[in-house]
Amino acid sequence: MVPAMLLAAFVILGAAVLLGSVLAVLYLRTKGAVAPPWTLAALHGLLAITGLGGLALALPGPPRGLDQGMASFGMIAAALMASAAVLGAGFLATRLRQRRLGGTAVAVHAMLAVSGFVILTVYVLAG
Repeated sequence: MVPAMLLAAFVILGAAVLLGSVLAVLYLRTKGAVAPPWTLAALHGLLAITGLGGLALALPGPPRGLDQGMASFGMIAAALMASAAVLGAGFLATRLRQRRLGGTAVAVHAMLAVSGFVILTVYVLAG
């Protein structure tokens, strides 16, 4: 049985990942010439931070995945997503200065977030 807080964090982070995918497609379709709508970006960031906070609150709960060797997957997922959040904060600063985001930074942000979400998925489903 998945604890409620962990499940809530998983669902919220899943929504953030889906919205991030939409933002990435919008960014790639315009070749970076036009920034995606700031409201979508703000919602993406708020969902991600809320989900990351929920995950941080859920991790000290009952241990999961000890018998499968996945006890540290929750912490690894949180670290990867926190790294993505730091890059996301850099995107906000870049956008506030009205500068263009670099494609490599967007790719690294996406890689960190998706990797963290995949590891979190394994932690939630297999634990």
